[in-house]
Amino acid sequence: MSAAKKNKPAFVKRFLASLGPGLIAGAADDDPSGIATYSIAGAQHGVALLWTALLTWPLMAFVQMMCARIGMVTGRGLAGALHRKFPRKLVVVAAVALFAANSINIGADLSGMADAAEMLTHLDSHLFVVLFGVGISVATIFFRYHQIATILKWLAPVLFAYVITGFIVHPDWSKIARAAFIPSWPKNHGEWSTLVAILGTTISPYLFFWRTSQEVEEEKSKGRRMLVRRFGASRREIITRKIDIDIGTFFSNLVMSTSRQAKMQRRRFSRWLVNSPAHFSLSASSGPGCLPSQR
Repeated sequence: MSAAKKNKPAFVKRFLASLGPGLIAGAADDDPSGIATYSIAGAQHGVALLWTALLTWPLMAFVQMMCARIGMVTGRGLAGALHRKFPRKLVVVAAVALFAANSINIGADLSGMADAAEMLTHLDSHLFVVLFGVGISVATIFFRYHQIATILKWLAPVLFAYVITGFIVHPDWSKIARAAFIPSWPKNHGEWSTLVAILGTTISPYLFFWRTSQEVEEEKSKGRRMLVRRFGASRREIITRKIDIDIGTFFSNLVMSTSRQAKMQRRRFSRWLVNSPAHFSLSASSGPGCLPSQR
């Protein structure tokens, strides 16, 4: 009995220690632009597209694990790994496209955070855009990777607020179960556009590069600063990262589902968002016409 009690804290400690880049990447996928897209999807189409969570979870897990393995085995970021396999011009085109997509995505996130802060404080949202932008820039430049990673890791549980909200609003669970496990074909242009927006914001291109770079930074934080010391990964490291990614992507899709469950309570938020400056950035980041206009 005493041995079992002693092993239990050790297991919990090892489990928490295994959570890291995968959990952070999963939480980061529920960024302001993503939450706004899911909320609009729920407000406009109800639970019709709830089944997409069962599709995006394995897709996210596979893509993130693939990117993580590239970083763990090669010791390089995704751009560096691509440069060794593909022509320089192709890598430059991919980098420029990523820069453009990232710029739009950052604009959407800053605008979404600023508008939410304006709702809480009644201060001009433009002030918060500058404040958030400067704060994130300072943290990125002056903080070490392990400091930023630790902060983000312990901020991730904040997203459980969406899960709790999904229970507080007392949804029709039978209807939700039917919508989640029995896929329904999109019925009109609006649902097709929203489907594209959900897939686009859930499996974001910047996460491919960031996820690989996370593994490189993890290696560097362990003292493996030379490239030759970062080559390869043990079976235990691969399995640990797989568990980390599976939990992170499951958590991300759970938040996505619950943020759409509360559709009736979020209709006012959706109307505000469609008429806010964030809507332009969200539409641009997801692609032309991906976010349908308010009916």
